[in-house]
Amino acid sequence: MADEALLKGVKVVDLTRALAGPFCTMMLADLGAEVVKVEPPPSGDEARLWGPPFLGGESTYFMSVNRNKRSIVLDLRNDVGKEVARRLLSLADVVVENFRPGTTKKLGIDYDTVKSYNPKVIYCSISGFGQTGPYRELPGYDIIAFAMSGMMSITGEAGRPPVKMGVPVADIGAGMFAAYAIASALFRRERTGIGEYIDVSLLEGQIFWLTYQAGYYFATLKDPERLGSAHLSIAPYQAFRARDGYFIIAAGNDEHWRRLCDVLELNSLKEDTRFKSNPDRVKNRTELEKILSSVFVKDNARNWVEKISKAGVPCCVINSISDVFADEHVKARQVVMEIEHKKAGRIKQLNIPYRFNNYTFKISKAPPTLGEDTEEILKELGYSKAEIESMKKSLAIY
Repeated sequence: MADEALLKGVKVVDLTRALAGPFCTMMLADLGAEVVKVEPPPSGDEARLWGPPFLGGESTYFMSVNRNKRSIVLDLRNDVGKEVARRLLSLADVVVENFRPGTTKKLGIDYDTVKSYNPKVIYCSISGFGQTGPYRELPGYDIIAFAMSGMMSITGEAGRPPVKMGVPVADIGAGMFAAYAIASALFRRERTGIGEYIDVSLLEGQIFWLTYQAGYYFATLKDPERLGSAHLSIAPYQAFRARDGYFIIAAGNDEHWRRLCDVLELNSLKEDTRFKSNPDRVKNRTELEKILSSVFVKDNARNWVEKISKAGVPCCVINSISDVFADEHVKARQVVMEIEHKKAGRIKQLNIPYRFNNYTFKISKAPPTLGEDTEEILKELGYSKAEIESMKKSLAIY
């Protein structure tokens, strides 16, 4: 059926908080999965307190990764709360959690326990270091995985301190890997009826992203160095300073290089043995950078971008975040969407980064306020009004 959500009817119990897990479950929710976010009392997901900024008392950080979900506040240490959780988990197609390894077993919501009464469940655990190995019980934060993976050692400028990325890439990457693995497991279950347990590690996600940097190490047994905006294996492929700021050139092949030389009126460099081929340019990148930099400081960044782009060489200015959302292409692609929030008013959200012919993405539900859907979910699970009131008194729910 055209325009039907891709994951319609898939029930997800979201036991996660902070970023990696919520990003994963938001990806599933955005494609139509029914996601119930289980939050602990009294304050819920810790990201609800991350700020400023706050809008109407709601954390903009939290709202960025929790749309299209419902929220139930449930005390998993309370016997009544545990029974509610069991009923909820028994109906789940997918369970996602990002507790420290061993915690779910203590709470009685681990994979083996859930599988005993829901044998086809797809259960995904996201943690800093995975469920096995000597580091399994260490706390896993984004920056820890980023540093330990080697990614931080190659991020930043030569001779300067290593730096982190502007967004938590280890968390986001783990969330994406988890969503991909879950979707794959769901596809197999459709054909075979077999459930799955998925173990996602922030550390290994970042190691996986090393790609050609790992390849360089495997081939040379040398640690790649920090190169700032430059590329380990391509030149020129980096930021250059113009008269009024920086811009990017990405000359990905020798034809790009020759066209760049034409634009810059540096025709002699095309036959210069130091720069004729890409391996030559990589080997002599320091000399090349000096020559190009001496030319680029003579004009403004946007003028260079216009000239170089006309020649068919990939090139762009370095946008600020405000530049991004003012960009005509970003607007044309409807990257920013809006929805009404119960407390925050009209809020902006980012569209999913892919388009379908037979499905139009929409935000069907604003990020939930804490426990916004508790009673609705309990009624769906078969609890009576009297039972719900009793749960409130026992503090099993809030």
